[in-house]
Amino acid sequence: MTTTASSPAINPWKEPNTMTIEENTTEDLLATGCLLDEKLKSAQIQIGENEKLKEQCLHQLREWISQNRDIEYIPIDDNFLIRFLRSKKYSLFLSQQMILKYMNLRKKFSQYAPDMDFQKTEVDELINTGFIFASPFRDSEGRRVIIYNIGKFDLHKFTNVDFGRLFTITYEAVMEDEETQLLGVNHVVDLSGMSAAFSTLFTITEFTRIIIWGEQSYPMSHKQINMLNVPTALRYIYDYAVSMMSKKLMQRFIIHTSKSSLLENVDKHCLPQEMGGVMPMSEMIKLWKEELKQKRNRLLSLEKIHLLSDQGIISRKNIAEHMNNAESQGICGSFRKLEVD
Repeated sequence: MTTTASSPAINPWKEPNTMTIEENTTEDLLATGCLLDEKLKSAQIQIGENEKLKEQCLHQLREWISQNRDIEYIPIDDNFLIRFLRSKKYSLFLSQQMILKYMNLRKKFSQYAPDMDFQKTEVDELINTGFIFASPFRDSEGRRVIIYNIGKFDLHKFTNVDFGRLFTITYEAVMEDEETQLLGVNHVVDLSGMSAAFSTLFTITEFTRIIIWGEQSYPMSHKQINMLNVPTALRYIYDYAVSMMSKKLMQRFIIHTSKSSLLENVDKHCLPQEMGGVMPMSEMIKLWKEELKQKRNRLLSLEKIHLLSDQGIISRKNIAEHMNNAESQGICGSFRKLEVD
């Protein structure tokens, strides 16, 4: 793995000379790879990542997995494991806990994890509506941009299982890219067309668990969440959902009342034409499906992940106490301490 882009930085799924983008804009700099490389190096410095540290960390993490009787199967390749290390800035204990919580999330909400095949008729049909997909263009910070058109979800045709499955497929696919592991994700959510009926899609208990567990369990850095056209009738759901999140994540939400407001915060080239961007949504979706095709085997292989028991998971409120006790006993809590001169 290298932290520099091995393919065109903005759009690795299409040749640069066929992209319908404006000239002399941020993506021209990113397309050269220079700005993206700079962002990646900066992110590595922030988490203290270097080749020696990575090698030592991955070795220790694999040893822990091989000895953990609660884990029946989880991928142990570099690309998969490093996303947890990066998410927790190379803390051994926190990385282990996130892996267990991630596996437990998939187990408890297993109805959303199987059949992660984008080519299945119902999944393909929902992707074609523009319900959720990743833009082929990164923003000026090098972050992957995920586009949501929640109102496109037909409650009479699809179920909450379809809803959760599409989110799972999308998130797992974008996190395959190591650039995204380091630089994070920018969410753009258009809620136009939503009705009060959406409140019946999940029970309150299930909705709460998905939000809280999802934030704690999934190795994705949510750098910004842009909300557009939030219906007044559903504002209480939005307020409730945000209240369940950490203070850090709450501060990354931005509500936009117009497309012009959105364009002041999100680079125009990242957005579909229908949101004030340049490339038509249909073309972006076509490119997204090409990307999913490249990653299809990997996504299907994740269905084998299985946690036998959640007994090793420590609640968030007890983690700080556990780490303090470990340090007082001289137990290494961070991989950085493994480094030698």
